[in-house]
Amino acid sequence: MQSFSREVQGHHPAFLNWQSRPLHAHFRRFSFLCCSFVTSVASGRCVEHRRGAAYVPSYHEVMTTDLSTLTTAAENWDKMAGDLHKVEVVYRRDVHGISLGGPLWNGFSAQAANGRFEITLKELQAAQKEAKAVASLLRDAHTDFVDLKKRVEQARDDAIKAGMKVSDQGTCQFDFSKVSEREAFSIHHDPDLPETERSWTAHIDAAVKVVDDADQGVKIALDAVVKDSDPLSGMSGGFNAGAKGDVEAYEEDAVDDIAQRLADGKKVSAEEMAQLQRALRDNHDDTAFSQLLLDDLGPHATIRLGNELNDRIGDADGSAKLQLAEVQRNLANTVATATAVPGSVKDAPPGSAQFDQWLASKDGSFYRAWTAEMKKEGAKNFGPNTNPLYGYQSYVSLMQHADEDFDDQFLYDLGDQVIQAEKDHPGIFTMWGPGHKGIETDAVDGVLDLMSRNPDAATAFLDPQGNGTGENHVGNNHLDYLLGSGDDAREWPKNTITGFAVTDLDDPTSRIGLGRALEAAATGHEPLSEGEPGGNPGPHTAAQARVMQSTIEILDNGAGGENVHGNVQKPLGHALADYVVDNHNILAENGTAKYGSPEGKDGIWTDGDDAGITVGKDSLMRVMRGASSDDQTYALLQDTQRLYALDQLTQAPDSPGSSHDAWKNPARDLGSVTGAMNSIGSDVIFDERDGKISAANDMARYAYHGAGAPVTALPVLGDTAQRLVDAGTYEWSKDVISAAESKAQEQNSDHYAAGVTGTYDLIDAWAADRGVDINDEHNSRNDPNWDAWQAMKDEAKQSYATSRGDAAVYLGWE
Repeated sequence: MQSFSREVQGHHPAFLNWQSRPLHAHFRRFSFLCCSFVTSVASGRCVEHRRGAAYVPSYHEVMTTDLSTLTTAAENWDKMAGDLHKVEVVYRRDVHGISLGGPLWNGFSAQAANGRFEITLKELQAAQKEAKAVASLLRDAHTDFVDLKKRVEQARDDAIKAGMKVSDQGTCQFDFSKVSEREAFSIHHDPDLPETERSWTAHIDAAVKVVDDADQGVKIALDAVVKDSDPLSGMSGGFNAGAKGDVEAYEEDAVDDIAQRLADGKKVSAEEMAQLQRALRDNHDDTAFSQLLLDDLGPHATIRLGNELNDRIGDADGSAKLQLAEVQRNLANTVATATAVPGSVKDAPPGSAQFDQWLASKDGSFYRAWTAEMKKEGAKNFGPNTNPLYGYQSYVSLMQHADEDFDDQFLYDLGDQVIQAEKDHPGIFTMWGPGHKGIETDAVDGVLDLMSRNPDAATAFLDPQGNGTGENHVGNNHLDYLLGSGDDAREWPKNTITGFAVTDLDDPTSRIGLGRALEAAATGHEPLSEGEPGGNPGPHTAAQARVMQSTIEILDNGAGGENVHGNVQKPLGHALADYVVDNHNILAENGTAKYGSPEGKDGIWTDGDDAGITVGKDSLMRVMRGASSDDQTYALLQDTQRLYALDQLTQAPDSPGSSHDAWKNPARDLGSVTGAMNSIGSDVIFDERDGKISAANDMARYAYHGAGAPVTALPVLGDTAQRLVDAGTYEWSKDVISAAESKAQEQNSDHYAAGVTGTYDLIDAWAADRGVDINDEHNSRNDPNWDAWQAMKDEAKQSYATSRGDAAVYLGWE
């Protein structure tokens, strides 16, 4: 018995507790190595640094640290787990097994010993779990740090490419050795040089700061992994039987409580807020972290957290406001990461067999649970009854602060959800009184705005043909519902003011998201900002063209295309400008087989991967007129169509041919287009400005001119055409004024040619560029091209007048 006692003593819990001290001491050595890896293996210096309140590793430390020590440490921890497993095998066989009863030991003493031995066995097993978890954390850290170090190196390379010289400490100064003395002298005296150098230093510092964020996260994980997470398993304060090998899981554990208390409106210390800020900044793009955090919070607390952040930002200022805004932004980014769906909405839209199959899988479990619960919480009122605040309003408003794109399938699904919520709860998105500052009242319009940042999502949601093929096809009528009027179309919510009486006013922000989504869906690019020029017009996919075609058809239902909501006019104009080629051919009645102009065709045209619109000339002109109620939009469409028509003229052959048709045909198209656009402009003035001709100058102030002022969404067209416009000093406002002055007499066809002068000027500039002497009134040199030039003007005048006559019918002048 004494010999047995001596054998057991080596595995007694007290012995293990003593043995755990060097194990944890060994852990702390590696913890310091990892949590301040930038000091290499100098753990003494590491302790000194970490005593500071805000230690951030330097660029030099990041660049010179040997990260392989982390994988070496991980291997040692795995080896330790293996050694402990060997001890467990021996202990289970030679010690723990003896107390289970048998010929050697029975009775109360055996039972008492078995309880102690069971604890020891669990601690041996927990020690292995903890050691393996530490190894996993170290490898996780190594993978992250290697990637983040590459980002620092890339930031350095960016600075060098920009002409900077980067010191060992990451400070940037211009590298004068790479420029000539003359250039060096000029750069030395550039007052912006110091700021440029500081900006590149800040660029590198930002990359280093990301490393520090990750470093802090690893420290949290390594501190937590050695804490006994279940005192009832084994001995209290022993090894961690619930140890996890994922850094992000420990970071989520560390901030979940902070986020919950913040959502409840409770006090959160400055240190805790900084911890939440760092964790979200470092992990918002990590799927495991994002889903864990949102799963723990749940939709209810997430909505409340978004509301609380919104309120606190409104009351804060300075650095506190910036900190809260960053937390809000990265919480929104966390939602974007957590709700990502594999695949594409074009192939597997929500409701399709493929989407439903994923939704039912293990990978789809978070999404399934999250969206199901959000449908309940989204329709709940989180505000007072007199000024309700529904969950979807808060949820969508939070999402709008993200600077990451949301998944296309998720946005499609969410769009359907908020529309259904509105149908189930009429008036849910009405703005009552002043509403709630910082909150998007109309969640439907808010989701559309989010879609505009992901053009594929916008196109899929608004494509009237639907998405997917075969069993995965899902149709929709979103475009009709959102853009149409009457029948089953949406009644856009009002702003309701209560007092002595209830007054319904138009919401000034109504349809902003719809307009932006339309532009993105029809063009394939995000909505253009003020002053941002467009790119090359098209090409467009079939889905994009269907959106554009249907938009025009829906707006012009019942010949009502002249009535376009104010918040839709600009983005609609941007989209129309991107279809300048189709517009040109429709207005000029070219390509009958392709476009069917003037009547148009039922469907879009397609040619391989390219597609375009085939709407009727009347519908196109009326919708252009509706969008042109906005001065800037009219200027855009006028410039776009005129420049493209002139660009086509520049592509005419050198010789006009015997009948001059090679030159007359593009001149005819030019006349048709300018006639249409001048008619639209004059109609705007006459109908909406009480005939005030000076309004044409208001529209013209946005126009393209020789100085190259940016015209929002103006497509990139031929340089020659723009040069000729400048050379001709073309001022289309004069033509619009002339057309408007004669509008009251349009019943007389002689007046249809009013405003053609500018078209002549364009043809004159083009002919002069081709060598025709336009000042030779009688063609004294007998230039054969002189006659062709005259024929061009005659052809242009005729088509101009015809187009004006069409406008008189289409726009209701007759």
